[in-house]
Amino acid sequence: MDSILSPESVLNLNVGILGHVDSGKTSLAKSLSVVAGTAAFDKNPQSQERGITIDLGFSAIVVDVPTKLSQETSKTKLQFTFVDCPGHASLIRTVIGGSQIIHMMLLVIDITKGMQTQTAECLVIGEIMCKNMIVVLNKIDLLPIEKRNSSIEKMKKRMTLTLANTVFQNAPIVAVSAMPTDGDSTGTTSFGLDALLQSMKDMASLPTKRQERPFVFAVDHCFNIRGLGTIMTGTVLQGKVCLRDEIQVPAISFSGKVKSMQMFHRPVESAEEGDRLGICVPQLDSKQLERGLVCHPDYIAFMWAAVLKVHRIKYFQSKIKSKDKFHISIGYETVMAIITIFSAPSDMSFHLQADYESKEELSDGDNYFMLLQFERPVLALPESLAIGSRLEMDTNGNACRLAFWGRIVHQIYDKAYEKTFLPQMKIYKMLERKGTVERVVNNDVLIAKNLIKKETNAQAFVGLSVVLSSGEHGMIDSTFGKSGKLNIRIPGGLKEETVMKYKKQGSKNEAESDQPTDVILRFKRYIFDHQKKMVQV
Repeated sequence: MDSILSPESVLNLNVGILGHVDSGKTSLAKSLSVVAGTAAFDKNPQSQERGITIDLGFSAIVVDVPTKLSQETSKTKLQFTFVDCPGHASLIRTVIGGSQIIHMMLLVIDITKGMQTQTAECLVIGEIMCKNMIVVLNKIDLLPIEKRNSSIEKMKKRMTLTLANTVFQNAPIVAVSAMPTDGDSTGTTSFGLDALLQSMKDMASLPTKRQERPFVFAVDHCFNIRGLGTIMTGTVLQGKVCLRDEIQVPAISFSGKVKSMQMFHRPVESAEEGDRLGICVPQLDSKQLERGLVCHPDYIAFMWAAVLKVHRIKYFQSKIKSKDKFHISIGYETVMAIITIFSAPSDMSFHLQADYESKEELSDGDNYFMLLQFERPVLALPESLAIGSRLEMDTNGNACRLAFWGRIVHQIYDKAYEKTFLPQMKIYKMLERKGTVERVVNNDVLIAKNLIKKETNAQAFVGLSVVLSSGEHGMIDSTFGKSGKLNIRIPGGLKEETVMKYKKQGSKNEAESDQPTDVILRFKRYIFDHQKKMVQV
């Protein structure tokens, strides 16, 4: 076994390899990598049986720190850790989970097929998760030799147009052959891989790290080694961990001490945010944990609901409505949730006591929030990124299944939140009732009809303000009889033309021949107020 490797000497960057199924992602990872993790290159028996990647695979290569970074860091080595993501449509939630840990993305495209449905979904995920991307045109060895160069240039131009309206409009496009056809006389073995690696070095930058925050570790594989203990492999999301630190698996209420750690088979004494790591903990039952979060003791708890600062994904073609259910992916977890959409003035941050207007539908814009009510509790970091999707949609269709995304701005941990938390949320609907003036009593009093039904509790409306379509402002003073009519007082007095309009009708005093004057009642009703009170500013 190698000697102890100091993490202070190595800068780690996680590179996500995404794309449509059978575009050659795993072959590319294998061609680029020098060292493989325990689940790399489709070692899973089900992957081998089905012939596709069904889980995340991890491998790495270590190079010298590029010159442009050497002045910004004391580290002498740069490790690219490749996160090989599944490409099959049914495994998109695994892709979303894997994307949370990446610093850079390789979008792999089969050059003989071009952009495909899952390629487009991966591009959407990349826009949300990662702003550094390289387009990899793979399988150029399958192109006819005499047309190879022209086909590559044609696809590059097509991809440039595709990326023009995305955050990746300036992304490098590199043509490669990760697995060349035997007997290719042009010598395309490893064609383009050196150029791809150079593009990755050019794009490499120092990630922002939060070492001052408590330790959090995203586990993607867990297994037991007899005589050693349980090994959890994953990525450090924030903070730092050292040998003999006490850590917690909150999903199963387990706590234990770190016995040993490795980075790609090399022992280490500590690890920090971004590092790919294997942690050995004694007495942990590996069957209880497949993937999930590990953290500093008592740092993460289950949440039952959350508030999201939300953005609509422009490629999603269906409507996104309040009270609908969506798949919500947070980290490695995907759970169903009922959504409630509300809005605030532009750039306003979320405050529990502020007023927000309820919205029936999510539109484009930056001032929308969303309440997520989960079907089951979820473990998540503060400010976690969440993606809403319709995973039940036809995986063979061409429609984008990813609907919206955002960051959590408030977490609700109380199981009884519907009684304790929701009534505090001032999400309102702006409602309007409209009646008409039946007759004018005098210059400052009139009787309105049809504003409420006769069976309605009229006393609940006394004291509320109204406005006439003729412009006067008034207040509901009292009830008139038992038929739902109301006395309206006009403190400033009625306009002369309003009085004359009703006076000229003779003894009935009702404007039958003219357009009736409307009496309009506007009020807020908070959607989580069990008493259904009417509120006016």
